[in-house]
Amino acid sequence: MPLLHKIAGVVIVCAVILGLTLPGERKGRDKGHVAGRAGAASKATPAAEAAKATGAPAPGGSASPGPGGSASPSVSATAPIAAAAPAAAAAKANELGQVPVLMYHRIMKKPELSLDRSSKELYDELTGLAKDGYYPITAAEFTGGRLDVPAGKHPVVLTFDDSTPGHFGLDAQGNPKPDTAVAIIEQVARENPGFRPVATFYLNKELFGMDEVQAAAGLKWLLQHGFELGNHTVTHPSLSGMSEKGVRKEIGDMEDRIVRLTGTHTATFAYPFGAVPKKKAWAEKQDGRYAFQGLFLAGWRPSLSPFDADFDRWDIDRVRSEGKIKENDCTKYCSTAWLEFLDKNPDERYTSDGDPNTVTFPKTSEDRIAKRYRPWARTY
Repeated sequence: MPLLHKIAGVVIVCAVILGLTLPGERKGRDKGHVAGRAGAASKATPAAEAAKATGAPAPGGSASPGPGGSASPSVSATAPIAAAAPAAAAAKANELGQVPVLMYHRIMKKPELSLDRSSKELYDELTGLAKDGYYPITAAEFTGGRLDVPAGKHPVVLTFDDSTPGHFGLDAQGNPKPDTAVAIIEQVARENPGFRPVATFYLNKELFGMDEVQAAAGLKWLLQHGFELGNHTVTHPSLSGMSEKGVRKEIGDMEDRIVRLTGTHTATFAYPFGAVPKKKAWAEKQDGRYAFQGLFLAGWRPSLSPFDADFDRWDIDRVRSEGKIKENDCTKYCSTAWLEFLDKNPDERYTSDGDPNTVTFPKTSEDRIAKRYRPWARTY
C-alpha cells in the first residue's frame, strides 16, 4: 500500500501540472469542464439495480425520473421557468452551485505518507463541515440527482478509497472500532444534530483488513447503517495502460466479490490514481457483471452540480482531503483551500432549497440548467 500511495502522489502532481483549475478560476461554470449504496439483491441486471439505486437511467434504458425520483411534471422543456418558493429564495438556494466530493485515503493516528490523514484531522474537518452547514450524501445520490438536503444546507460527498483498516472495523460488541473513519463520522453526527452520518467506501481486495467472514458481516453492517459501497478494482492498478480484458477483470472480479459477500451490486466506481482507461466504456459497464451510474476521478476541484448542463457523470471531480501545505500544491488544490474558497464565495456553492423535487437557482443562471431537469427548475 505505501508504494501505491507514493505512485498516487506522483500521478496527482502530474495532473496539477497538466492544468487543473485554481480556486476562483471556475467562476460560475467551466465551459471546458468535462466532468447508493449498493442496489438491493434481485434477479434484475446490474444496470437495472444501479439505476434503481441512483435514479439515473440504466444503460440503454429510458430517461430517469426527476429530482427526488418524482415523475416528470407536465411542463414543456421550453416553457418559462416557474418562480421559486419564497422559502427557497429566502434560503438563497443555488442548486447549480459546486459540490465538494472529498477524497480520503488512509486514516491513522500518526500519518506516514502524504495521502494519509490523522484521526484528529478527519474529526476536525468533519466538525468544520458540520458547523459550516454541510450535509453528507452518498456518491450514488449525488450522481443520480437525488439530493434530499435541508433548505440552506450544502451537500458534501465523503469518499474513502482503498478500504484500509483505518476506515472501518467492528469491535467485539459489534460497534465501529474507535478512531476509524466510521466511528469518527458517527461521533461528529452525534455532536452535531442534523449532520447525516453517511459516506461512500471504494473497495479493493483488502476489505479493511478483514477475512472473508468478517468482511461479509462488516459490509452488511455498513449497508444497514446507511453507508455506501463502491468499486475501486481488485488490486488498485493504473487502468490507463491496461487492455480491455485487464480493465474488465479488475473491475468485474471486485464486483463479483462484493456481490458474493453482500448480495448487492455497487452503483459507482472510482478510478485508482484517477487514471482513465483507453476507452471509458470499459469501466462504465460489462453486461451481466457491472453497470455503474457514475465514475469518479481524483482531480482537485469541487464537482459541478448534477443539474448543470456541463455535468458529466462519467468524469466526476473530487477534492483531496489535505491541509494547506506546499507539497503537491495543496495550498491551492486541497480540501482546506477549496472549502475556504466556497465559504468566501457562497454564490459558487450548492445551497439547497429543501425540496428534493425542485431545482432552484438565481435567474441569472438559467442558461446553465440541463434540459432534462428544466421541468423541475425554479428561479428567483
